[in-house]
Amino acid sequence: MNNARNIAFWVVLLLLILALFNLFSGGQTTLSSRNLSYSDFIAQVEAGKIGQVTLDGERVTVRAKDGTTYSTVKPDGENVTDRLIAKGVDVQVTPQQQSGFMSLISLWLPFLVLIGIWIFFMNRMQGGGRGGAMGFGKSKAKLLTEKNGRVTFDDVAGIDEAKEELEEIVEFLRNPQKFSRLGGKIPKGALLVGPPGTGKTLLARAIAGEAGVPFFTISGSDFVEMFVGVGASRVRDMFEQAKKNAPCIVFIDEIDAVGRARGVGIGGGNDEREQTLNQLLVEMDGFEANEGVIIIAATNRKDVLDPALLRPGRFDRQIHVPNPDIKGREKILSVHARKVPLGPDVDLRTIARGTPGFSGADLMNLVNEAALMAARVGRRFVTMDDFENAKDKVMMGAERRSMVLTPEQKEMTAYHEAGHAIVGMSLPKCDPVYKATIIPRGGALGMVMSLPEIDRLNWHKDQCEQRIAMTMAGKAAEILKYGAEAVSNGPSGDIQQASALSRAMVLRWGMSDVVGNIDYAEAAEGYQGNTGGFSVSAETKRAIEQEVKRLIDEGYQTARKILLERQEDWERLAKGLLEYETLTGDEIRKVIAGEKLGEGDSGDTPASGGGAPSVAAIPKTRRPRKPKPDPEPAPM
Repeated sequence: MNNARNIAFWVVLLLLILALFNLFSGGQTTLSSRNLSYSDFIAQVEAGKIGQVTLDGERVTVRAKDGTTYSTVKPDGENVTDRLIAKGVDVQVTPQQQSGFMSLISLWLPFLVLIGIWIFFMNRMQGGGRGGAMGFGKSKAKLLTEKNGRVTFDDVAGIDEAKEELEEIVEFLRNPQKFSRLGGKIPKGALLVGPPGTGKTLLARAIAGEAGVPFFTISGSDFVEMFVGVGASRVRDMFEQAKKNAPCIVFIDEIDAVGRARGVGIGGGNDEREQTLNQLLVEMDGFEANEGVIIIAATNRKDVLDPALLRPGRFDRQIHVPNPDIKGREKILSVHARKVPLGPDVDLRTIARGTPGFSGADLMNLVNEAALMAARVGRRFVTMDDFENAKDKVMMGAERRSMVLTPEQKEMTAYHEAGHAIVGMSLPKCDPVYKATIIPRGGALGMVMSLPEIDRLNWHKDQCEQRIAMTMAGKAAEILKYGAEAVSNGPSGDIQQASALSRAMVLRWGMSDVVGNIDYAEAAEGYQGNTGGFSVSAETKRAIEQEVKRLIDEGYQTARKILLERQEDWERLAKGLLEYETLTGDEIRKVIAGEKLGEGDSGDTPASGGGAPSVAAIPKTRRPRKPKPDPEPAPM
């Protein structure tokens, strides 16, 4: 609306400028016509050279028969009309009243236009418009109504506990007397805390949609500007708007941008941000609960928020919005699949079991990717195969089949990934292996994926140690097959994962008897070169590094021992990966057993037996891929 208004203003201004230009052009043309003395004018009349005369009061505009234009002024009281008529000259008379009015307009129109433009800009600078030159102190909160798309609790799934916590707010906005007659006060604010993509913003919109009240939304970064005091002014204006539209909901997304703890960090805080936070604290304490203004904020960094912001009376309720469990993921998939035609083989519960750790946004992206893949091949509905391919793309990255690999590189990748799979299947505390591939995806030349049988809520020491062994199996496989001197940089990602898990065990989880039950996470920050955190002795640092190295070395030796014991299985699986490129579920077990893949190999069973079934849909007949001539590798 504001854009249309601004465009209309500039169009009108341009038209006025063109009109003034034409007006002055016409005036200049008139003034530039040659003046003629009255005596010469009478002489030309007598000589019959005048073709047309226009009388405008005392001014006489003359057009000669040769096309020349003159102008002259007749003396007062002189009657020249009869003489002109007698000579056959065409005489035209302009009314005096019209001439005076047009002269007045010609004289005052430029000044009126300039005065109007000056008033317009002064009004904008004094705050007449929120987007004006001096309107940066106004709130940037946007008012969302049902015409922008009404969202209800039916559109929110997988976070039932958070919905129950907020249903009371909805009931208060619908029927405030139900609480006030018993002396109860509704919370002034609710803070939604959770990882990115879990549906915090969607949940806030659902509250407004259920209650049928205005919903103001603003980001925490919209308050902070380079000018000190602007953020505080915007906070005041936002609360004024909210009170005028009460009952209503004000949603502040990413409040950590303005609500960070004061006086923390080196060099002090930001004056503008702290003033904005101070004003927000005052405003939240400055209105009563019965005014009907509910503040809902969202963040994934609760640890950095100022304690004054979290106390009762401001954000009374802190609602955790976690990643959904398997039931929640199934509900979220059903919500996003409402508008997607699903094939008869699609089982949303199976997909939910195969996507542990996915947030609501990840699941929405998964459904969208599956629909795009089905449309790409011309299907009329989305099949389970589309969901499996979409899941692989989201979790592992897109396939890079155009990447040029030499036979030696493919073989090393196959033995590397086969090592991961064999060790993972041999260790009982590792998650079931459900897919192994040597097709490059993302930044990896191959990948082995494991899925937990249930959603993992915590880690045990033996699970971590076996996970490290499975992670280091790739390097152990390369060394056993090609020798220590021929090892590649392929295990670099494995080493990073093993190091991160080992450091977590030693520094944060107290799983090292040598280091003890002390949280060294902050000390590790100082150890890694940061100035934050508290310092530790060199002896403690050495003990930490030795323990981390010991865990990784023990994992490597465990992987090496398993590969030596199951060398035949490892060799068969590596050759199977070279032959089929991708193996899932029961196919891995059959390849290890020396069986051929044929009819009925659906690949829907984890290779370790039991656990979460894979959602892979392998073609009915599995045939080895025909070898293609290897192109020359691209120059590095």
